[in-house]
Amino acid sequence: MLIWENIRLAISAIWINKMRSFLTMLGMIIGIFSVITIVSLGDTMRGVVAGEYENVGTGLAYVYMTTEDGYYTDNDLFSQQDAENLREAFPKELTYVGFNTGERLDVTVGRTTEKVYFNGLAKNPEAMKKLKIIYGRMLSNQDIEEKRNYVVLDKDTALSLFGKENAVGSTFSVTINREERELLVIGIYENTDSALMKMLSGGGTKTAYIPESIYVSSEGNTQWTLYFIISPEVDINQTQQRVVNLLSRIKNKPVEQIVSYSAAQEMSTIDTMLGSLSAVVGAIAAISLLVGGIGIMNIMLVSVTERTREIGIRKALGARMQDIMTQFLIEAAIISALGGLIGTLLGIGVISLAASILGVKAVVKPTVILLAVAFSAVVGLGFGMYPARKAAKKDPVEALRFE
Repeated sequence: MLIWENIRLAISAIWINKMRSFLTMLGMIIGIFSVITIVSLGDTMRGVVAGEYENVGTGLAYVYMTTEDGYYTDNDLFSQQDAENLREAFPKELTYVGFNTGERLDVTVGRTTEKVYFNGLAKNPEAMKKLKIIYGRMLSNQDIEEKRNYVVLDKDTALSLFGKENAVGSTFSVTINREERELLVIGIYENTDSALMKMLSGGGTKTAYIPESIYVSSEGNTQWTLYFIISPEVDINQTQQRVVNLLSRIKNKPVEQIVSYSAAQEMSTIDTMLGSLSAVVGAIAAISLLVGGIGIMNIMLVSVTERTREIGIRKALGARMQDIMTQFLIEAAIISALGGLIGTLLGIGVISLAASILGVKAVVKPTVILLAVAFSAVVGLGFGMYPARKAAKKDPVEALRFE
């Protein structure tokens, strides 16, 4: 029962000095809010990156050639024949081989001119790019093999150029590789990227997809980077190395000068970097919790001085040093806990709101909340210990004489 009496007294003391108590909590609120917000923001970004790589596929990889010094070179490039050699050598292991070509071009329809980024797709295009087609159809292997002047536009581009979303059957002219082509719109897709990814990729960038064979032919137009997608049914690392070995023989280059990276490797690197950055910044933000603890100690010392006579009366009535110390420790713990609770709710609320606006899934790990709140409790009790001991050691006679 004594513990509940101490809690009641602590809450009463906090309520009597509401503004002072809130200002005391403020350091703890800001500290917990900062830690949870920053760490959760990092975890959310890691989730977004992982989600984007999952959309692309962790089996996506690319390869390029370097000089003996490890620099990029324009002297040794890949050709369409190199891509065909890979398809023939790995018919089951590689679901896509291409160059991921693209360029930004001016497109004029009537009085409207837009800058549109054209992406080239090779055989089995859906393995490389999963588009949500809402009108018409996706490019086919036959379209790519026959170098048909077909194009798939995103909904916003179609609306901007033609004044309507369903622009299937419409045509427009554009110059590609110094040759003017009249492209027929065969499909319209909806961009399903999150608001955050749209912002990172350039906001309102107009996009279109055409057969890569329009850009790259067996007669020329070599490229310095070759992309391929490894089937999930085979080992990514082993297949990647086999591709490098084959290209080394084809191009007559040392294996060390054939450099390849996969999406899985890049995702792991980015995830590690974001995790480390989030931990470091979160640790820096945690310093504000110490500032909050100092604030609690300061106010508790003031409270001990103000309540000296109360302490003397309690001791005269038989209260032990342990009872007085427990009372002030509980008061410090309640202030710290309330600050931690408010900071936690604010942190979760801000992250959830930001994620909702950006169209991504908020990631708030329970372990982060528990660690932050536990740390705030330890800080509160730690900095409340000295004022509590000071109150407990007061001489009852001197305390009763205090005015």
